[in-house]
Amino acid sequence: MKTKPMLLITGLAGSLVLTQALVGCGSGGSSASAKPYPLDVCLVSGEKLGGHGAPYVFVHEGQEIKLCCKSCLKDFRAEPAKYLQKLASAAGAGGSTPAQAQ
Repeated sequence: MKTKPMLLITGLAGSLVLTQALVGCGSGGSSASAKPYPLDVCLVSGEKLGGHGAPYVFVHEGQEIKLCCKSCLKDFRAEPAKYLQKLASAAGAGGSTPAQAQ
């Protein structure tokens, strides 16, 4: 009798984890509705995307962001306005390398 409640609790906990993974708990929502990332370099380091493997991609306030690695996420989260301004400047200039805008 005790195993049924435990299975129910385990099943509910697993469902919650799966829901969070599918819905996403990042800082901005679905990448399907996000503005695409226009650059081919990391917003934080300025390094070419793909140089360290697959880029780390997430959505922040409706804007897709791509970083060269997850380690850059800490810097982005510390000063998101700085990096969003850098993105706007680089994208507005039509360039694909914000390294000069650092």
